[in-house]
Amino acid sequence: MSAFDEMLLGDGDVRQPYKPVKAWLDQQTPAALDKKARDAEGVFRRTGITFAVYGEKEAAERLIPFDIVPRIITGREWRYLSEGIEQRVVAINAFLGDIYHRQEIVRAGRIPKQLIAQNAAFLPEMIGFRPPSNVYTHVVGVDLVRTAENQFYVLEDNARTPSGVSYMLENRETMLQLFPELFQQVKVLPVENYPQLLRQSLSAVAPLDREQERPTVAVLTPGIHNSAYFEHAFLADQMGVELVEGSDLKVVGGRIAMRTTEGYRPIDVLYRRVDDAFLDPLTFRSDSTLGVAGIMDVYRAGRITIANAPGTGIADDKAIYSYMPEIIEFYTGRSAMLENVPTHRCGEADSLKYVLEHLDELVVKEVHGSGGYGMLVGPAASRQELADFSDKLRARPGNYIAQPTLALSTSPILTNAGLAPRHVDLRPYVLVSDRIRTVPGGLTRVALTEGSLVVNSSQGGGTKDTWVLND
Repeated sequence: MSAFDEMLLGDGDVRQPYKPVKAWLDQQTPAALDKKARDAEGVFRRTGITFAVYGEKEAAERLIPFDIVPRIITGREWRYLSEGIEQRVVAINAFLGDIYHRQEIVRAGRIPKQLIAQNAAFLPEMIGFRPPSNVYTHVVGVDLVRTAENQFYVLEDNARTPSGVSYMLENRETMLQLFPELFQQVKVLPVENYPQLLRQSLSAVAPLDREQERPTVAVLTPGIHNSAYFEHAFLADQMGVELVEGSDLKVVGGRIAMRTTEGYRPIDVLYRRVDDAFLDPLTFRSDSTLGVAGIMDVYRAGRITIANAPGTGIADDKAIYSYMPEIIEFYTGRSAMLENVPTHRCGEADSLKYVLEHLDELVVKEVHGSGGYGMLVGPAASRQELADFSDKLRARPGNYIAQPTLALSTSPILTNAGLAPRHVDLRPYVLVSDRIRTVPGGLTRVALTEGSLVVNSSQGGGTKDTWVLND
């Protein structure tokens, strides 16, 4: 299966978007490029840009692998992508508002009732409640893959707590430090203002009854042992807001307040990076020490904004994903601009039969899975792995979806032997409040192993700076 090469045409000529960068790369010596790669690694090491790998006893904290060759998207391509992403995010918010109220989409027969009612991510506590400004997903990550010059697919939606934006920002900062002369030659749209946009976006959805003009925003982290703690601290610092843990917060006078040197100070907006189950021990898991006792009562009273809203995880569900074309059409009145990857719902008998018969050709994912865990890449699996996964499918078919193995596009990386193509995907970040703000580009994840389609950092992938051309 041949993949679309984003830099080279079939005859070996360079595609127009990459020509300035390729010409610049050709002028550099291998030794100079190798030194730049080492310099980039040094920047990441000094900054402390790491992620944790759960379940590993040794080397749990790892440096994010970073490739210095940028991934390039034209302005025209980005305008089309951003319009399609905005359409999708509008539909997701409308869907969440509907399923926690009248469930018109279920009444219309467009989505099976049990897909909502029996979904572990559906929170009955949110039924009948509308969050401030009627926004459920304040920060969304939409994972995109490319298979041809003009063919992009949405691989999945991340509507709970999409991570990785700090890597996008640090990738750009590192490239600006290392290659300032290249940015003078190639006009690239900025991403550096994301923290300011995030602060503005969160402030715009503060509860209307707040006492002061400038809303107080804070970032809630599970703590230093969380795999994305670096990002939580980074974003709080860049936004100029407090980074808090559950132990720093309590209910004071009907508000959520954070401990300061001058006593407890009320919070208007809490950008939480704690999962629903751990958010409030009085409402969800009673053994949780990560959240705030009573926060759901304050939230339902309209005295705080929680971003993203509890219960948005149902929009992450991969079974729901398979209905996104119907969801988009139902709420926007238009067909989806960005296509889904064709998806087999293993909970349906005919689909299960097909998947079991073609398991070695498909990618199978858990409906609630993320990070590349719990999935099977059929073409790369051993006979034993296929047999074991067949047993899992038969035991819990509704827990899985299956998709064809796509030939993800490639972008060049720097190897010891020079430039070499590797498969990539893209996660743009979308901010939703009084309006929708989409940062140009996003995080490009790259499979560093030749032939691999798995781009997740937890599974051996790395990242690149994403350049959207200002054309």
